[in-house]
Amino acid sequence: METVTLTSLARAGGCAAKYSAARLEKLLAGLVPAEAEDLLVGLDPADDAAVYRLDPERAIVFTVDFFPPLVDDPRAFGGIAATNALNDVFAMGGVPLLALSIAAVPEELPVEMLGEILAGAEERVRDAGAILAGGHTIRDDEPKYGLAVVGTVHPDAIWPKSGAKPGDVLFLTKPLGTGIVLQAERDGIVHAGALDAAISSMLELNRDAADTLRPFTPNAVTDVTGFGLLGHVHELASRSGIRVVLEADALPLLPSALELAEQGVRTGGDRRNRDYAGPHVESHAAGPLEALAYDPQTAGGLLISLPAERGAVLEATFASRGLIAARVGTAEAGAGVVLH
Repeated sequence: METVTLTSLARAGGCAAKYSAARLEKLLAGLVPAEAEDLLVGLDPADDAAVYRLDPERAIVFTVDFFPPLVDDPRAFGGIAATNALNDVFAMGGVPLLALSIAAVPEELPVEMLGEILAGAEERVRDAGAILAGGHTIRDDEPKYGLAVVGTVHPDAIWPKSGAKPGDVLFLTKPLGTGIVLQAERDGIVHAGALDAAISSMLELNRDAADTLRPFTPNAVTDVTGFGLLGHVHELASRSGIRVVLEADALPLLPSALELAEQGVRTGGDRRNRDYAGPHVESHAAGPLEALAYDPQTAGGLLISLPAERGAVLEATFASRGLIAARVGTAEAGAGVVLH
């Protein structure tokens, strides 16, 4: 009997399957945000998750995220999809409490594979300190999986992406290149160990990074996913009313990601991300590094903006806990994004 592979059933995988950010921006511009005093974060402006205040001490963080398979290992796919959704709660400064599965699967997909997807997700949810409590499954020709996640945050401790200030320094907590590495795997040219490193990175929850960051009271935080580093930096800069200057040579990269980019490996998300952020980016970087800055990430790291005087201590604290905190740029007065 022919073995069914998950990626053979998907047109695009992971966050590279995201709807065009430029089109999404136009679509959301036509929606009137709900007027509710306790809706602390909604569509105006949109962020990584919605936040609703319950009382002076508690607010709920609510997000949903799902996508087609990006790897053939069903347990890894479930784990990556769950990590990607849970990370939205961490990016808001919250702690996940409860998750529900969202699954769409072809009828020909063996039930054992769906079981492995759910098992991989449950493992990540449990490691995040939350509970996978149910979900909804439908039939679809293209498999998709993800989570709706509810968490909590103090109403005065939300991390928006719109709070960066001139004089801030910017840090990134995971290496870039998942999109390019996964595309290289599909093209049959991935370097030894590169795929394993990408999967390991995508399975890493941003829980420890968020817990380490919390005492530093950052001005702005977002997680880097399908719109690429430059897409998410553009959103942070435009919504904060500042200019961000990034140093291409300082960007943390997955093993072999730069070599693959130099070979011309790109995803379909590269073009969409350039359409979205490109008009706002002044790039002086070499082509391969620029491509990695536009590369759509899945379950990427936190992008952090905080006052410069706290930067050295943050770097030392992250390093002491075996975590990445790569200083990648600065915020200044002005508008737009510069990639040196």
